[in-house]
Amino acid sequence: MSALDTLSRPGIDPTASIAPGAVIAEGAVIGAGCRIGPFCSVGPEAVLEDRVELVSHVVVDGATRIGAGTKVLAFSAIGTPPQDLKYKDEPTRCEVGPGCLIREGVTIHRASVGGGGVTTVGAGCMLMAMAHVAHDCRVGDGVILANNVMLGGHVWVGEHAFVGGGAAVHQTVRIGRLAMVSGLAGVTNDIPPFGYVFGLPARLVGFNKIGLLRRGATRDQLRTLRTANNLLFKDPGEFAAKLEQATQRWPDEPLVQEVIAFVRDSSRRRQLVRPGRMAAPELGGVDEENGDGA
Repeated sequence: MSALDTLSRPGIDPTASIAPGAVIAEGAVIGAGCRIGPFCSVGPEAVLEDRVELVSHVVVDGATRIGAGTKVLAFSAIGTPPQDLKYKDEPTRCEVGPGCLIREGVTIHRASVGGGGVTTVGAGCMLMAMAHVAHDCRVGDGVILANNVMLGGHVWVGEHAFVGGGAAVHQTVRIGRLAMVSGLAGVTNDIPPFGYVFGLPARLVGFNKIGLLRRGATRDQLRTLRTANNLLFKDPGEFAAKLEQATQRWPDEPLVQEVIAFVRDSSRRRQLVRPGRMAAPELGGVDEENGDGA
């Protein structure tokens, strides 16, 4: 049969459509209006909220919850065990928020016991083909991971950040809100909110002006943020003294204060990314993200 059918079983909403050849384990919860394509496998602890679509050949394993309206394309695997030799099948979780688009071949692993016990992907995210989210990662709302992005274990990615194709992010790195990582970058240190990094190893070359404008920042706020970033990350002097100067100079500037709070966060395990220049000739050899003016 090529048409989608309904499957009558406790935990499966009668409005869900399940293709012949799909395997739904006893105990799985399938919400209203879900569509499960051919050769998908849904494990016994999985929960698919309303209107989730698994197109075909998708594996959902472990204690995994996928939020309403999320669409997962072929050959993706969500909630499979972490690639951690210490993991011995302990009970950990994986959660994907509502309204996400997960493209072909994406892998999202459930958590290890060495983290918080849950791997999370926020609402409205887009994970392009072959992206990998390792165990214990926390990916915020509205994040975009382009093709072949690799997030190591315990990586945190702030809301509305963008990680370019082929970028590799080392384990335990934190990427701030609305940060932007260029394609093929190698990220081994923390990126402050709104930062724009480029290169291998990644260096801080500016801030995400376009992203900030799209999220409602004003030109005045951008000019202030540029001045603060120059003070913190480019001007000479002891960093602690510059940080204190910025704290006192811009007490009422929310964007600057968000950067300062990120820098001061004692729970971070890595150093801040170092400043650098975008020296590639095809990109103009500048050290700003998308032009000189705010």
